Amino acid sequence: MGQAKAVDYAPMIKSFLAGSFSGTCSTILFQPLDLVKTRLQSPLAIGSKSHAGMLKTLVTVIRNEKVAGLWKGVTPSIWRCVPGVGMYFCTLHELKAFFFSETDPTAAQSLLLGATARSIVGVSMLPVTVVKVRYECGMFQYRGVAAALKELYRHEGRKGLYSGLSATLLRDVPFSGIYFMCYSELKKRIPSDQLDSSFVPVLHFTCGIVAGAMASAVTQPADVIKTQMQIHPYKHKWMGSAAITVYEIDGLKGFFRGIVPRTVRRTLMAAMAWTVYEQIMKTLGLK
Repeated sequence: MGQAKAVDYAPMIKSFLAGSFSGTCSTILFQPLDLVKTRLQSPLAIGSKSHAGMLKTLVTVIRNEKVAGLWKGVTPSIWRCVPGVGMYFCTLHELKAFFFSETDPTAAQSLLLGATARSIVGVSMLPVTVVKVRYECGMFQYRGVAAALKELYRHEGRKGLYSGLSATLLRDVPFSGIYFMCYSELKKRIPSDQLDSSFVPVLHFTCGIVAGAMASAVTQPADVIKTQMQIHPYKHKWMGSAAITVYEIDGLKGFFRGIVPRTVRRTLMAAMAWTVYEQIMKTLGLK
């Protein structure tokens, strides 16, 4: 019998490490925007019609919790985003290498690739996402991520760990699909004579900004619903309940609470993560 062909895990490991590094940088830098977004959406979970804006919320957090308060929830964010972004880029890299090793995917295929990779990561990292949201909303007091996961499981079981799963997938899967499709299509329009220039990172970042803004706007309502389900899982056991509550309290505009900080954060974070990832992969000889 012939000798089995060895599997080369190096590209997979390198893409994971590149994604994890890019995720670390963007997560720490943009955590305050994620916290402000969650605080803007939190009043809906307790039936408040408060309409505090982004700047007012920012000032309130600093006044009551100091500047360091803006990074509340950064630990679970790192727990989620660092391995999560690494898993996402690794999965995406392997899917592209397997199905499109000799050709570029079409726009529809890029959408499917991004959506598939995000589905895998979204389900895997959801328990930490639930803890992150609860940290940020200021309504829960946990003594650490591990302790929070144990307490969450003890009081709410597996359902608690995966509260908001449907809304999370409804938000993240379309976001990643739309983002990767737009990003890939925009990259194809970069003139070939610019691909080796020093402006490539700037061009990649610009592509990421445009793609992120489009994907964020489309998925904003699902993000609001997800927040409500994860803060009050007993009250909202399905997406319809959370959606009805949001509409009754604040009408259609309630589904767009926190859209400014979320769009800014998701857009800049995704653009930065992709730009750093592209440069690292190029340096490692995998691009």
